[in-house]
Amino acid sequence: MSDLFDLGMPWFEFILRAAAVYIVVLMLTRLSGKRSIGQSAPFDMLVIVLLGTAVQNSLIGEDTSLLGGLILAATLLTLNWLTGYMTARSHRLHAWVEGTPIILARNGKVFWDQLRRCNVAPEDLDVAMRKEGCEGHHRIKLAVLETSGDITVEIESG
Repeated sequence: MSDLFDLGMPWFEFILRAAAVYIVVLMLTRLSGKRSIGQSAPFDMLVIVLLGTAVQNSLIGEDTSLLGGLILAATLLTLNWLTGYMTARSHRLHAWVEGTPIILARNGKVFWDQLRRCNVAPEDLDVAMRKEGCEGHHRIKLAVLETSGDITVEIESG
């Protein structure tokens, strides 16, 4: 029972490990693009689960104590809160962490290179078009890949 609170390393090492893993995983997630955030496919979910497993040892090391896990959880939640706090106050940081909307089509012209660059399948654009009742690419006034990963489509009237 005493093992629950006996740390396998100094308490501050938990915080340093959590901060390092949080920052690196945030950067890697950001570099992977918007699609992985808003339009999860089964393989995206698999990556999320495996990512948690992959970084587990980086976070916890040899420690298996309850206290160590609680320190990690508190650190990760604090880092997440701080990220939200700082992105709400810095436009530049918000744009880096959240990304910026990307125009996929305008005035009937689809930017196919942009779709490929953002890892958006043409079928994903077609799904968004159908949701808005758009019968063809020529009817698109504006299609945007939002920072959430959703695709919004505005159609020309008439």
